[in-house]
Amino acid sequence: MKRSNSGVTWIRQRHVSAFLKDLAMAPAITHEKLDQLPGPDRTRNYIRGLLVEHGALPRRDELAVRYDQWATGALERVSSDEHRDVVRRYIRWHLQRRMNQLETVPQGTFLRSKQTTTVAIEFLNWLHDHGTTLAELRQEHLDAWLADGPSTRRFVDRFVPWAIKCRLVDPDLTIAPHRRGTSPKLSKPEQDAAVERVVHTDELTGRDRAAAVLVLVFGQHIEDVIKLTWDDVTVTDDLVTVRLGETEFALPSPLDQPLRQLAATPGNDLTASHPNSNWVFRGYRPGSHIQGSSLRSRLKSVFSTRAARLGTLHELTKLGPVPIIADALGYHPSTIERHAIGSASVYSQYVAAKRELA
Repeated sequence: MKRSNSGVTWIRQRHVSAFLKDLAMAPAITHEKLDQLPGPDRTRNYIRGLLVEHGALPRRDELAVRYDQWATGALERVSSDEHRDVVRRYIRWHLQRRMNQLETVPQGTFLRSKQTTTVAIEFLNWLHDHGTTLAELRQEHLDAWLADGPSTRRFVDRFVPWAIKCRLVDPDLTIAPHRRGTSPKLSKPEQDAAVERVVHTDELTGRDRAAAVLVLVFGQHIEDVIKLTWDDVTVTDDLVTVRLGETEFALPSPLDQPLRQLAATPGNDLTASHPNSNWVFRGYRPGSHIQGSSLRSRLKSVFSTRAARLGTLHELTKLGPVPIIADALGYHPSTIERHAIGSASVYSQYVAAKRELA
């Protein structure tokens, strides 16, 4: 590591040295043993990351493990044994099954699975409190649940279709679909103003400015931005290119400057956390990229990442055919089609075609 005194200072912290002493006394170093040792989770996770990154432990999907551990405790909150068995099946054969099909569980999937489980448990407990079982569920029960509570209750629309598919409830139950297209988006002048602040001020760090450019100019999800590696980015004296989807984009000056700065000083490289890291946006945890939630929070001082992304896609769909935009930016065509409809580009293309035929 470039700065050994940083490592020594970290090891000398009381909670770190205590954890390392307990680990040294263990007969073997395993993930399971690390889970059992007393100490702060932050310290445990950091040491685990170091051991994995330097080959002392095999890699494992930490978010999948965290969900498994969380779900075990969540089952204790179910009021009845019958409903607890339903939730256990839902977790194992729906949520965890989907996670197992992924190479790694993204942060969004982890959080959505926790939220989905929580809402399902609250719904089943509500039925129990009203003297009803899931098998006795009727439309009036579902409507009452949705009407008398916070908006998060609508996420029961993830659980009910599964229950219908498993023949646990009446197949004729319906839930009004969530309305799309209601989220706010940055207007073109607001986007231009945000780009000016990102490029020409020092409100953000170089790393955050680079991420901001990819959101504002190319409409990228934060979750996709943080997963970029230096295999996706090329920096030469003459040109900076970024591969998004199937296309490499050249960044003109001054949009290229944040990535040039990041290539020269990638950050988090003074300790042993990233001995061979290829992440463009290195995180604090060893071998990991930065967290999407923390990046969103920092960019919020300049713009909302969701509003910026939606505003950019709204404008881009006015400039070209849906399939080309989708392939270039790494989106599914149906997603870009929805934005194209929202920006009225589909209708304008139809009008233009009609004029040509007239």
